[in-house]
Amino acid sequence: MFAVETIPEIATAEPTRVIGRHHQQLLAQASGLTPLRTAVVHPVDVVCLTGAIAAARANLIIPVLIGPEVKIRAAATQAGIDLSAYEVVGTEHSHAAAEQAVALARDRKVEALMKGSLHTDEFMGAIVAEEKLHTARRMSHVFVIDAPAYPRALFVTDAALNIYPTLEDKVDIIQNAIELAQALGVAAPKVAILSAVETVSPKIRSTLDAAVLCKMAERGQIIGGTLDGPLAFDNAVSEEAAKTKGLASTVAGRADVFVVPDLEAGNMLAKNLEYLARAEIAGIVLGARVPIVLTSRADKTAARLVSCAIALLLARHRQCNPLL
Repeated sequence: MFAVETIPEIATAEPTRVIGRHHQQLLAQASGLTPLRTAVVHPVDVVCLTGAIAAARANLIIPVLIGPEVKIRAAATQAGIDLSAYEVVGTEHSHAAAEQAVALARDRKVEALMKGSLHTDEFMGAIVAEEKLHTARRMSHVFVIDAPAYPRALFVTDAALNIYPTLEDKVDIIQNAIELAQALGVAAPKVAILSAVETVSPKIRSTLDAAVLCKMAERGQIIGGTLDGPLAFDNAVSEEAAKTKGLASTVAGRADVFVVPDLEAGNMLAKNLEYLARAEIAGIVLGARVPIVLTSRADKTAARLVSCAIALLLARHRQCNPLL
């Protein structure tokens, strides 16, 4: 394992953090792949710019830095970064940067989009407005979480885009997550449909959704993974808890993908893991024509680096599986 600072070779004030074993594995899987030409939108602060350049130096992306050029170069000077090797596309402001990046993706001049120092609504609004970046599926976000106490990566979805997803939305959310898990090496993902309880109750909508989604998977309307639910979180991650409650399930205690009832539940779950369980978090948006690296403006270099590795693995997986 390695400290974050040893990857980009960039001066940074970030505290030393070690990338966990599951994220390390993703970086290893991405090693040697052709890097993604990536539009980095509005990287005008040290944190965002450092993360993008770290990913470039790790051969994960070829960055196209889009935004107010004076601000980008000021951030580079502050971080001690030489931008002479990288393309900078000047725009007047963040909104114009998002529009320019989307146009490049639409015209296939970049292979991925990466959020910098701008609001998610502004960034995603430009993407959603461009119909040529749409697919048949709804866009959704997946956190790929490295929790030290769990034996595999956790794919938590959707905790960033879809606020109160409908049953129909959840079909796409699950299918997107299954595709991502497969792209990252999980051949047959186990999908836990989360709720507060493990029994179906007419009073709790998420349990009804879970039951329907599992039946849809049985009928081939969701493919590529094994679904079970409703499952409370303890049953999804602990075989002992599942046995105590008498659950006979191939998913309980061994879940890869965790489908949350809504954005609020997912966001709280992810942040609890990050801040109370020392988990490392990376994330990506699926359902568009190109991978979308959607990190928080507060995320550190490690999260940006791993998120770029995920985008690279997803893009190259799609090239080998063009029907996806």
